[in-house]
Amino acid sequence: MLNIFILEDDHFQQARLENAIKNCIDTTDVKYKYCEVFGKPNQLLEAITETGNHQFFFLDIEIKGQEKKGIEVAREIRERDPNAVIVFVTTHSEFMPVTYRYHVSALDFIDKGLKETEFQEAVSQVLEHAYKNIPYSVADNSFVYKTNHSHVQVPFNDILYFETSPTVHKIILRTKTGQMEFYGKISDIAKTDKRIYHAHRACVVNPDNITRIDRTNHVVFFENGDSCFISRLKQKKLVEIMENKL
Repeated sequence: MLNIFILEDDHFQQARLENAIKNCIDTTDVKYKYCEVFGKPNQLLEAITETGNHQFFFLDIEIKGQEKKGIEVAREIRERDPNAVIVFVTTHSEFMPVTYRYHVSALDFIDKGLKETEFQEAVSQVLEHAYKNIPYSVADNSFVYKTNHSHVQVPFNDILYFETSPTVHKIILRTKTGQMEFYGKISDIAKTDKRIYHAHRACVVNPDNITRIDRTNHVVFFENGDSCFISRLKQKKLVEIMENKL
């Protein structure tokens, strides 16, 4: 299912886009978990808790009189999530070339000046395209974790480690570019993918991104300087895994 986010500060255009999405859901096979509308960029960015090509963003380019604000938001989304789907809904089609300089890889531009039937068709087309491609993420090389409360999909090569969060029932995923927090159990994470290793009761690591193991203090280190503990009983096996990768 898609998670749909809308960034639009005009109430009429918000309602118009929401109606187009609803009509698409009612008349096609597209399904979504939720659809959230935001008038401010920071509100939208704070609401993002998942990554993956099921994350769909309709972004207006001009927000509160700032002509390229939507493009800047798209760039931040893309930095966090290379697989997210981004579509610009705008009157500023002249900014299309600018988006390439920002490396946001937008799926499409939808012109607000379109007639209603054409606008509806454009919205439906991008949603149907995104929905059909959820199973085909760059994903052969992705880590995917799904529960009733969370859907996480990130490039496997970006993962450093998972650790239990101070927040009850949550996990923190640390990656090369940042971190994200979601509902889950470390024990379940460890069973999700054979490429990761349950190094400690509170930590699951990606051996591919470990740079050093301190066998005396039972600590593993990653390329960005992060570290986490490894239990004595798990250390020997992890050393063997690392040696086999050489």
